[in-house]
Amino acid sequence: MVTRSLLLNTTCEEAMKTTSEGVWQGDNPLHFALPLLILQICLVVVVTRSLAFVLKPLRQPRVIAEIIGGVLLGPSALGRSSTFLESVFPSQSLTMLDTVANIGLLFFLFLMGLEIDIRAIRRTGKSALVIAFAGIQVPFMLSIGTSLVLRSTIIKGARQGPLEVFIGVALSITAFPVLARILAELKLLTTELGRLAMSAAALNDVAAWILLALAIALSGSGSPLVSVWVLLSAAAFIAFLAIAIRPILAWMVRMSPEGEPVREIYVCGIFLIVLVAGFVTDAIGIHALFGAFMIGIMVPKEGSFARLLTEKVEELVSSLFLPLYFVSSGLKTNVATISGAKSWALLVLVIINACVGKIIGTVVVSLLVRIPVREAVAMGFLMNTKGLVELIVLNIGRDRKVLNDEAFAILVLMALFTTFITAPVVRAVYKPARPMAPYKHRTVECATGMDSEFRVMACFYTNQSIPSVINLIESSRGTKLRRLAVYAMHLVELSERPSSISMVQIARFNWWSFWRRRGGKMVEVAFKAYQKLSPVSLRPITAVSHSSSMHDDIITCAFNKRVALIILPSHRMLQFDGSLESTGHAYHVVNQRVLCNSPCSVAILVDRGFGGPAQVSAKDVNYSICVLYFGGRDDREVLAYASHMAEHPGISLTVTRFMAANSLSVSQSSEDKTADEIAIEAFKAKKEETAINYQEMVVEDRAEVASAIKDMGRCTDLFLVGRSPSMPPPLFENQDSPELGPVGGYLASEEFSTRASTLVVKCYDPDSDPCSKQYCMEGGPSVVPATPDQDIEAELD
Repeated sequence: MVTRSLLLNTTCEEAMKTTSEGVWQGDNPLHFALPLLILQICLVVVVTRSLAFVLKPLRQPRVIAEIIGGVLLGPSALGRSSTFLESVFPSQSLTMLDTVANIGLLFFLFLMGLEIDIRAIRRTGKSALVIAFAGIQVPFMLSIGTSLVLRSTIIKGARQGPLEVFIGVALSITAFPVLARILAELKLLTTELGRLAMSAAALNDVAAWILLALAIALSGSGSPLVSVWVLLSAAAFIAFLAIAIRPILAWMVRMSPEGEPVREIYVCGIFLIVLVAGFVTDAIGIHALFGAFMIGIMVPKEGSFARLLTEKVEELVSSLFLPLYFVSSGLKTNVATISGAKSWALLVLVIINACVGKIIGTVVVSLLVRIPVREAVAMGFLMNTKGLVELIVLNIGRDRKVLNDEAFAILVLMALFTTFITAPVVRAVYKPARPMAPYKHRTVECATGMDSEFRVMACFYTNQSIPSVINLIESSRGTKLRRLAVYAMHLVELSERPSSISMVQIARFNWWSFWRRRGGKMVEVAFKAYQKLSPVSLRPITAVSHSSSMHDDIITCAFNKRVALIILPSHRMLQFDGSLESTGHAYHVVNQRVLCNSPCSVAILVDRGFGGPAQVSAKDVNYSICVLYFGGRDDREVLAYASHMAEHPGISLTVTRFMAANSLSVSQSSEDKTADEIAIEAFKAKKEETAINYQEMVVEDRAEVASAIKDMGRCTDLFLVGRSPSMPPPLFENQDSPELGPVGGYLASEEFSTRASTLVVKCYDPDSDPCSKQYCMEGGPSVVPATPDQDIEAELD
């Protein structure tokens, strides 16, 4: 087996050339730096992404897969084969691999700095401040005993001061970005528990970097006076950044108008400042990463500058270069060095000390600030999350000869274990499940038939949907006697990218500010103007979650707000040429899951620009809406919704009832037929009060139905159809949208060319609702209300 000491012995190795002349010239690409680096990057990405896919059902953050992938590629697993190690990770290539990995890490630490807003930390409450302090102090005190044990057993001869600080930082740190993703997976990111955890972790993160700078200064090989000079130089460097560099960064932010891309010269300037700061801090003696992190903190967080800057860097850094750092660390981690009862006992001791210090300290202080017991225990495990930052600490400690191979492997496994158990333990300990009182008005027919408030939740993904959503809301407001309350839910997909966590942070504090950063000022003005000028009660909500669990947010929020109708955007969006193209399978699945599990009626909007590209004021509303009535529960729900819309003075409603000829077989129960007749008669009774045109049409086959609908489409702005009508045969073969039903699928197909949008309605069915008897929230949705004063729990019936 090739030992790590052999791998690091590069002094007598011949330097590798950059590129080869090709295999036809007799060159082996693996003996040249560039093709070997390309192979290493590809292998790292494939291994780490595959592990992330395997661990996804366990809801583990991607950092776990990357750490495990690095260990597997190192001498602990695949690296036990000398052939593999010498071919793919030869000793001559390690310097280049480490350099590229650290360049990627340099910019990732810059992104981490961009996530931390010093002003938000200043506004942190006393609870978060006390929790963060206890989460650092208690494990740091326990680390003194841990370092003494390690020094007397496996790190003999190590300097006590630097060892204590490095072990203390490793045991007391909380990985801010990893914690954020665990909270997102558990749907706790925007709860009170998540807010406290994120605030305390941000404070912990800043304190950890200060302690790390101290540890690096103390670990120098010079005299104690040198360490003092290093710390003074670091303080002077931070002061210089605050006095000289921050005003330059603030000027760049002011010169970058809202809604416009950041100029290339500013991006280049920022990158240059990051690299220069890294060079300066490395020259000082506190590592280049510290300078990059401080520049990220210094960048002003106002406007969209920081977000746009993050989006330019994060994809390449997070997806390609950062995994290289984990592999670089994995090549230094040899689990085989942990052998014998003594080594394994030390591993258990380190894990116990790490967990006891962090968890007990956090739990006790949380209880003192009157946090309930379950939340306090969950907070303790959340604050015990480790990850990339701790790996950085351990690598620096190893490079500085403070840690040896065995201690390094023990501490890496400790970080892996504590992070791995966080999500399942918190899920088991903290289950904010409480039975919710069922509500009655789960259908449009029931809600609009009473004088109570008619509640609708309208969902949207992109800016393009905003005008249509507002115009549909305006068309649905009916009369002032029955108030319409609309929850406008912005669905944001959470990814592993740092900007996703930044979005949640912004959304939690100020919804309007969040939407201004996401969609531009015109959208903000449209929503605010409509909210002020319309009798409709409009409450913006942001739901941030992975696409696989986005339907849970929609369903949970709809139940909590007791809405009667959920309006979803179709996964097929309008393009510039007038066609409809899919935005992705994930959104398609979201709609299907909501349809299957919704606690109320659901409508899917196939938007072809309803009302035009801009919001239409109430006085200018002039829409022609057509209801295609075939019979059945869903069509009766459509009729109830259309009757409500017809109360608006700007709506012209046409209801066409299709009657089956004798040659067209219809399978409909007598109860359904009776209910249809009652609904039609009740609708006719309202005909004289509003602008409604009712007509009946006898059809014999598919072609006749399709021809009639095409004729109506020429002068219609919006079709209203039921998802599962009782009468018509399939109007469109091989449709890729079964959730729209036979009629809705035809109206959304390329075969039906029209400018009219389509709203497909599925009526709530209590027999198929798994939540009809009792609904429980597990974990709660990652839903952010606009502001605290818009909480409407007191308004619930």
